[in-house]
Amino acid sequence: MKNSWIIGLLLALIGLLPLTSTAQQVAISDFMVKENLSQNGKLAIIATDSLEKTNNNIQGNYRFTINGFEQDLKFADGVAVTSNPIASSTFVYFKHKSGQKDIGKLFFLRVTEKGITPYKISGMLLLIIPLLILYIAYKFKRFLITLLILAIIYFYLNYSKGLDVRELIESSILGIKNLI
Repeated sequence: MKNSWIIGLLLALIGLLPLTSTAQQVAISDFMVKENLSQNGKLAIIATDSLEKTNNNIQGNYRFTINGFEQDLKFADGVAVTSNPIASSTFVYFKHKSGQKDIGKLFFLRVTEKGITPYKISGMLLLIIPLLILYIAYKFKRFLITLLILAIIYFYLNYSKGLDVRELIESSILGIKNLI
């Protein structure tokens, strides 16, 4: 009876051994992009914490999507280097799925003789700039309509009533001088 109990305990421990021996990867909570230290045109992706400090606990392979292409990056001490060099200035979108959370960042990579300079583009800018352009176009449209109405009135007065541009400008200048 004693032997069967010990054998059962050993089998239970052996059954639980694979569960305890597999290490879970540390999740990447955030990352930043910089040029690789060797300045070979490749990018370094640095795993960071919420305070933008390098997370040295990140080790192993992590899957990133770079401009729609999935790539496994090998992290060592929180840093991974992309395999393909950047030849010219371009926009690059980095995305990583960490557990339940997706982390995505858009960068403009400016390539110069000195190296690669990444500029992070905020998602709010992607909303504000088109709205600002639409607002300016709307205001400009109203301005153009007003300008078109004034031009029609001017041409009517110019051709049918004899109003000349020089007289109109001279009259405006004299009116301004009288105000001052």
